[in-house]
Amino acid sequence: MAQTRVEVEVEGRRLSLSNLNKVMYPQVGFTKGEVIDYYTRVSPALLPHLRGRPLTLKRYPDGVEGEYFYEKNCPSHAPDWVRKERIGGISYCVCDDLPTLVWAANLADLELHPSLSKADDMSRPTLMAFDLDPGDGAGLAECCEVALVLREALTQLGLDCRAKTSGSKGIQVYVPLNTDDVDYRGGTKLISNALARHLETQHPKLIVASQRKDLRAGKVLIDWSQNDEHKTTVCVYSLRARERPTVSTPLAWEEVERGDPRELVFEAGDVLERVEEHGDLFGPVAEQEQRLPEL
Repeated sequence: MAQTRVEVEVEGRRLSLSNLNKVMYPQVGFTKGEVIDYYTRVSPALLPHLRGRPLTLKRYPDGVEGEYFYEKNCPSHAPDWVRKERIGGISYCVCDDLPTLVWAANLADLELHPSLSKADDMSRPTLMAFDLDPGDGAGLAECCEVALVLREALTQLGLDCRAKTSGSKGIQVYVPLNTDDVDYRGGTKLISNALARHLETQHPKLIVASQRKDLRAGKVLIDWSQNDEHKTTVCVYSLRARERPTVSTPLAWEEVERGDPRELVFEAGDVLERVEEHGDLFGPVAEQEQRLPEL
């Protein structure tokens, strides 16, 4: 296929977009142009959750059925207006604006994986994350059940939380913090680990806190280990590299309470409609200030 380029201007920045007709999701014919269009249209909701955060690119140059690679170091060919932050010997891209987002999408960065911290203070997480991952024999319905158990436990600790789909097979629950007096080791990692293990003892037939595969059949893993300054999680509103262009999508708690798996899988077009109707259901994660309790 002959390579084609289109020159565009995005918020005053010049970009050269290539191969817009290249199919990224072969099963549905979803093209790179449609990837860029989705990220452009969802950007008002997405960008507040990316700004200031080191970003790991997950690139699929030949689409979701081809090889992929993670890229922590910002590519050397990145435009000089793309913000870069050097952390631990790695020069990360930071996606603060729409031109950077479009530039990354043009690199076939289908999935966006930001840090839980901002680049100006990597020792301070702005949120606490729980990844609910179903084992064999469990699914989204069981993940919803665990999300509600987790919400109740967090409420008892005086903490508000928000849920989103992973865009794959699970649910993720985020606790907004956005305060200065929090760290990983004695804060989010300690509390998330303790809470996961406590809930495992309370609901042994439903919940597991260990990564061991042989313990997970029919249960949901509460993965607390994402609470680490060296790890990333898939961003809300990010596409996922599945058979179809599914998206990590914010949920209303009423949707989690219904727990119907048929209502919990959203593709790019669905998400744009939801944002237009409901706004950013995950907005509080970027803004709400909460303090962790002392254990």
